[in-house]
Amino acid sequence: MSPPPSGGGDATGGVVPYKNWPALLAYYLGIFSLFPCIGLALAIPALVLGIMGLQRRRKNPAIKGSVHAWIGIVLGGFFTLVWGAVGVLVIIALIAESNR
Repeated sequence: MSPPPSGGGDATGGVVPYKNWPALLAYYLGIFSLFPCIGLALAIPALVLGIMGLQRRRKNPAIKGSVHAWIGIVLGGFFTLVWGAVGVLVIIALIAESNR
């Protein structure tokens, strides 16, 4: 039996991009930005880390994580818009209520 090649592979088969931590963090922050109270605070870093993860992937194609990075970018961007709009609407409602 021959030893496995040392081409930078991992035991996860490339499913978990542990060598591309910005992409992995972007993925999890993007998923957890779904929650209303903490959504905006997680969505913005997910967007930024997703972009960083894609940059790391472009610099070193041997590391994985482009899908994780894109999920972080898409969810982070979407929930930044959603929770930002909700925040603006809440502020408008509070101002309108105080002027009554």
